[in-house]
Amino acid sequence: MKLKATLSSVVVLTIAAASLAGCSSNQAESKKSVNDPVIFTSKDNIPTQDSAVATDIISGQSLVNTMDGLYRYDGKVLKPAMATSIVQPTNNGLTYTFKLRPHVQWSNGDPVTAQDFVFAWRRAVDPKTKSQYAFIFEGINNAKAISEGKKPTDTLGVKALNAQTLEVNLEKPIPYFNKLMAFQTFYPQNPKVVNKWGKKYGTSAKTLVFNGPYKLQNWNPSANSWTQVKNDKYWNAKQVQVKKLKYQVVKDASTALNLYQSGKVDRAELTGDTSKQMKGSKGYSVLKQNSTIYLELNQKKVELLKNQKIRQALSLAINRSQLTKKVVGNGTSAASSVTAANMAFDPQKPKQDFVAETSHSGLANTKYDVAQAKKLWQAGLAETGNTHKKFTLTLLNDDTDIAKQQSEFLQNQLQKLPNLKISLNNVPYKNRLSRSVSGDFDLVVTTWNADFPDPINFLTLFTSDASYNSGKWANTQYDDFVNKSLNADATNEVARWQDMKAAQNIINEQQGVVPLYQNGQAFMTHKRITKLDYGPGNMYNMVNLRIKTK
Repeated sequence: MKLKATLSSVVVLTIAAASLAGCSSNQAESKKSVNDPVIFTSKDNIPTQDSAVATDIISGQSLVNTMDGLYRYDGKVLKPAMATSIVQPTNNGLTYTFKLRPHVQWSNGDPVTAQDFVFAWRRAVDPKTKSQYAFIFEGINNAKAISEGKKPTDTLGVKALNAQTLEVNLEKPIPYFNKLMAFQTFYPQNPKVVNKWGKKYGTSAKTLVFNGPYKLQNWNPSANSWTQVKNDKYWNAKQVQVKKLKYQVVKDASTALNLYQSGKVDRAELTGDTSKQMKGSKGYSVLKQNSTIYLELNQKKVELLKNQKIRQALSLAINRSQLTKKVVGNGTSAASSVTAANMAFDPQKPKQDFVAETSHSGLANTKYDVAQAKKLWQAGLAETGNTHKKFTLTLLNDDTDIAKQQSEFLQNQLQKLPNLKISLNNVPYKNRLSRSVSGDFDLVVTTWNADFPDPINFLTLFTSDASYNSGKWANTQYDDFVNKSLNADATNEVARWQDMKAAQNIINEQQGVVPLYQNGQAFMTHKRITKLDYGPGNMYNMVNLRIKTK
């Protein structure tokens, strides 16, 4: 997800403690109880809780906590949730028939039925909803035509055979379809509640009902804190042992570390100097993520950025090693590809990573080489008739402490190119998201967190008509390879793999977007926290969360 479009926005787990700020960790620990609520710090507030329109990881994590789809990731293992089993398709891979758990209720007591899935999916592809994730339904009968306004929503290939049976019909086999069923845009919605609140649905806790482990309370999009309490109507409520989660927006890593060191939190997210300071300490750990951070270059707004040599020059001017080690410093690694490394592996060579197999084109266009960057810059200016002209580009980014540091670093790096000035615009997270969507930027730092562990999850972002292609880079050959992997070669895993590699090599060479680094996240974690399961979709499964009593 741009769910993902957030800069280092993975939620941080902390535990409440009734201690004074000056207390040591041990003093605070003595006052903690297994019944204390678990407190999370979040990089920002929740933009929305409408699963049809949510695109960021903060909204996504909250939805994973409060909702349940057909499946749920238990660590890296996909398991049935609302469905009773993992379904194998019939009809040559075109039909999936899901049996739902009986007697499951929404938090208001209404039954959760197959029709609730039908309603939610139709709503997500309806052009009136303006869901950026409408594309993820493509491959289901008529989904693309509906999202383009060419067919009515009731022609979508999903129907309720009865209250507990959901049938999905595809236009073509989708090899990763089951993985998609754990993703939030495929969650059910209660039609009665959505229709009651209309456009206000998902904008505050009172407009929502829940079928997942927790219920959201005391929240609206401007809130800097909120609560989630155990949902006793959840079908798997016996497995949920932590009764209350609390969230507080904390944008500064130094503040988080101070809270940890004073015993007020048991898990603190570290960035930059705080990560370097605590590396090697007891409780320090790094979580590698299927998430990449990259620069989008607005080629619709800024004519200069349509030139390949200009884009390559911008890329080669950035010292990614220095960025990850001296600025971010939280377990991140320099990226040569917009697709996350060590996420997907060659079907013929199971130990060979997708990114490694496309590393030649990736490394050639992301290595730090200021001299070559200047040559390409001058050549690009000449090709576009802009020799000796001065340019000012504005870099859009979030307003967190680490995002500001990253912006300043990128400004310093890019301004080594002749006659280029970079101005900085750091704005609240929600504003950055909306401005990215509307194309109100020159350069923007963007994050994509994998929705499911497959390269196609990244590659489809940058086809010519993709809603998440905010920079509007376009290449017909790239489009052809991506479409071939999704259609003609969808059931041939070897051919599909080659198609995706070819597409990756094109975007690497073109620098359609400029990869910066792959996310890792450093934490200080108290030993009391256990069973904090992290899945391939970059989400925690709080069903299994446990706190040691001793």
